[in-house]
Amino acid sequence: MKIAVSSQGEHLDAPASPVFGRCPTYLFVEPETMEFEALPNPAMNQGGGAGIQAAQFVVNQGAKAVLSGNLGPNAFDVLQAAGVPGFLVMEGTVRQAVEAYKTGQLQPMGGPNVGAHAGMRGGRGMGQGQQMAAPPKPAVDKERELATLRETLKGLRQQLAETMEKIESLEEEG
Repeated sequence: MKIAVSSQGEHLDAPASPVFGRCPTYLFVEPETMEFEALPNPAMNQGGGAGIQAAQFVVNQGAKAVLSGNLGPNAFDVLQAAGVPGFLVMEGTVRQAVEAYKTGQLQPMGGPNVGAHAGMRGGRGMGQGQQMAAPPKPAVDKERELATLRETLKGLRQQLAETMEKIESLEEEG
């Protein structure tokens, strides 16, 4: 089963990327053997629609799961439609992310965890070369954080229920 990891580099010890749609590289890893293929993200420099294009690219490469720091709503929708789950990677290398995935330590993403256009770099032409003041730090949006945590909990409960059902089924057979 091939999984895709958003990466900052082209090897297993490269840092996992905190962004999905505009990461520089995807590592497609076979978790059991740790064999991998590094492919540049063709959507990295797109003016718009990078998440959609990146998700389609990953699906077309045959990935059965995505490990990334974030998934925007468009990328999430494409992956979900293809039956490819996303798993949250907060830090570390690609190798560490894959190992955490193999041992069930990564949280499944129940929905997008960033807004649209979160990975866009640079301005949108409004500064016209002028120095802009740094934006203020965003206040912690407790409602959004709670919603994200509730969605994660929902996914974990579903995963637990499915696991328990499978255990019961296997015990009945044996």
